[in-house]
Amino acid sequence: QVQLVESGGGLVQAGGSLRLSCVASGIDFSSNVMGWYRQAPGNQRELVADISTGGTTNYANSVKGRFTISRDNAKNTVYLQMNSLKPEDTAVYYCKARQFLANYWGQGTQVTVSS
Repeated sequence: QVQLVESGGGLVQAGGSLRLSCVASGIDFSSNVMGWYRQAPGNQRELVADISTGGTTNYANSVKGRFTISRDNAKNTVYLQMNSLKPEDTAVYYCKARQFLANYWGQGTQVTVSS
């Protein structure tokens, strides 16, 4: 079955950095658009960044210049490097795989940024 397993979340002070990882299994990873989403309490889930099968990246305006998404197809892994973190980045971060009409989600990893 399809599994997406996120890791790398935690508690960090404002201005700090974290690197999230998402390892996928049960899918043809290189054929999937991979994305990171986040959901803060009381808010809707929102796109943070995604990366196409060809490596084209797309970012939410709120994270441009601070976050970097990348993928390693040999390791079936997508990463999110988060720098200059702000308290408003606090949320549960989810990994998503998308191929055509099929979407798969991970269980999420908590990121908390203290001021």
